[in-house]
Amino acid sequence: MTKPQRTGDHPVMKDVPVGIQARGQRQEFDSMGTVEVPADRYWGAQTQRSLQHFSIGNDYMPKPVYHAYGYVKKAAALVNAKGGRLDQWRADAIIKAADEVIAGALDDNFPLYVWQTGSGTQSNMNVNEVISNRAIQLLGGTLGKQDPVHPNDHVNLGQSSNDSFPTAMHIATVLAIEDEMLPSIDRFATAIEAKANKWMDVVKTGRTHLQDAVPLTVGQEWSGYAAQVRDAMDVVRHALGGLYRLACGGTAVGTGLNAPEGFSVDIAKAIADLTEKPFVTAPNKFAAQGSLDAMVAAMAAVKGLAVALMKIANDMRWLASGPRCGLGELLLPQNEPGSSIMPGKVNPTQCEAMVMVCIQVIGEENAVTFAGSQGNFELNAMRPIIINNALHSIRIIGDMCDKMRTYSIEGTELNRERIDAAVGQSLMLVTALSPVIGYDNAAHIAEAASANGSTLKDAALKSGKVDEKTFIEVVDPRKLVGKGVQGA
Repeated sequence: MTKPQRTGDHPVMKDVPVGIQARGQRQEFDSMGTVEVPADRYWGAQTQRSLQHFSIGNDYMPKPVYHAYGYVKKAAALVNAKGGRLDQWRADAIIKAADEVIAGALDDNFPLYVWQTGSGTQSNMNVNEVISNRAIQLLGGTLGKQDPVHPNDHVNLGQSSNDSFPTAMHIATVLAIEDEMLPSIDRFATAIEAKANKWMDVVKTGRTHLQDAVPLTVGQEWSGYAAQVRDAMDVVRHALGGLYRLACGGTAVGTGLNAPEGFSVDIAKAIADLTEKPFVTAPNKFAAQGSLDAMVAAMAAVKGLAVALMKIANDMRWLASGPRCGLGELLLPQNEPGSSIMPGKVNPTQCEAMVMVCIQVIGEENAVTFAGSQGNFELNAMRPIIINNALHSIRIIGDMCDKMRTYSIEGTELNRERIDAAVGQSLMLVTALSPVIGYDNAAHIAEAASANGSTLKDAALKSGKVDEKTFIEVVDPRKLVGKGVQGA
């Protein structure tokens, strides 16, 4: 590159498109020496060292972590420039590069694996190096020289990986939950509520212990599904409170060494302004950096969603079992052939996918819980696995709810003939007779009907314990479902 153009005593930032038109290798350096890096990438020596030492599997640090880091670096540049610790022209170049990180324009420059240093230092330095080189490019300097924008002295000013990485974790998790997952879950719950309202007067057989029970309505059953989801959403929202508290400003061990007075409050406010989320500085940085309790709590809340969603998916696939030899009460949309050998077979695939997603989330939450317990002294060094699992779980559970809502919930219909027939055959309607003839007499009627294969009415009349008028008046399924039936 040519020497930077200068106005007065500083370079002038230029409008340079993202990208490096170069082939081969470029020499970068860090405190340990020089390293060859791909010439067409912005990263530097520490990123390259991590690629060499930690190329483990195909699990890459999620891009939302880097986008969140863009907010951290931008906020730090704004605060440092305002405090006179960073030249405004340097800050402007860092801010420009950080904006590109936030927008995903530099995603190809974040190649590191999940399995790296547990503090996230290598990902932090990856961001620092990329922003540094991109800022140098914008200022007309030479990549790899770390001048006029240094990755540590300028991009990382007032920060440590130990406080900035958990800050990025919280930002990424809040954005994923609030902007992506919760809206998907809300649409899912709304679709269930619509079905509940539509079917509130359809009486069906209740089931407890997988056995016939007294009746309820389909709408009541589905209202329970919706309430489960809404309650789980409330738990997730409550867990966000811990994620709003940021570790930034604690630097290495929570004492704030090398960060100026008030930096923690100022950078948290800047991040809140940039993201439009209610972030604040964590009141105790030793807890914020020595533990990851807020992430553990948030992941536990996401697992709670998975528990509710699995129950709904399993109920639906059982209620849709058949079409002729199962319960057959629900008619699910027929989206694709279900068998490579059995013609005409159609399976509850959206429900099955939901169950698998929920199993995955529950498993990932177990790993997060265990990792959260592994904090030692002033640092929890299990951060990468926690943020990877959390973001993955949040993503797949949100995506799955959108898919199941679109391709299953909204198109599900009722098999009224099957539902009505099951209600007519239910022996548990005898429960309504207990207050009239006593529990034991009612039980004997049900036992006789079951043994003889007769209807409940025939067995009741044959017992002599009740007359036909009383039976018809008392054993009315619509009267047994409470206030869930509209107009009752």
